[in-house]
Amino acid sequence: MSNPFNDRVIAEFRANKGVVGEPFEGTDLLLLTTKGARSGQERTTPLVYLPGGERELVVFALNGGAPTAPAWYHNLRAHPGDLTVEVGGDRYRARHVEIEDGEAYEELWRRQIAIEPKFAGFRAKAGRRVPLVGLTRA
Repeated sequence: MSNPFNDRVIAEFRANKGVVGEPFEGTDLLLLTTKGARSGQERTTPLVYLPGGERELVVFALNGGAPTAPAWYHNLRAHPGDLTVEVGGDRYRARHVEIEDGEAYEELWRRQIAIEPKFAGFRAKAGRRVPLVGLTRA
């Protein structure tokens, strides 16, 4: 199932080597391609990311503050070896790790909320422990 909003963002991202306009203008954005948990088909999702370390990008499985995790999160758990990340004009195979340590987890939240305050509202609205996922080059 295609999402017209995401399709537009993905096309703009790829055409401009990672640069997109509103509502993501000036935001660190990546494209994560996973294999569908049930369908096995490739699914690409634009995601806001936070640099988590020297080579790690951290994404937040917020799903807009929904009570359930987003499809991309279920996909990467079902097919952890089938991840591709696009950042700027760079595209690479990736691996993931869930960030569960309490102190590191909370520090990443603090950093992201300082950059994008609306993430605090999404986190509160979700009413669940939102998975944080570190992505690194495979």
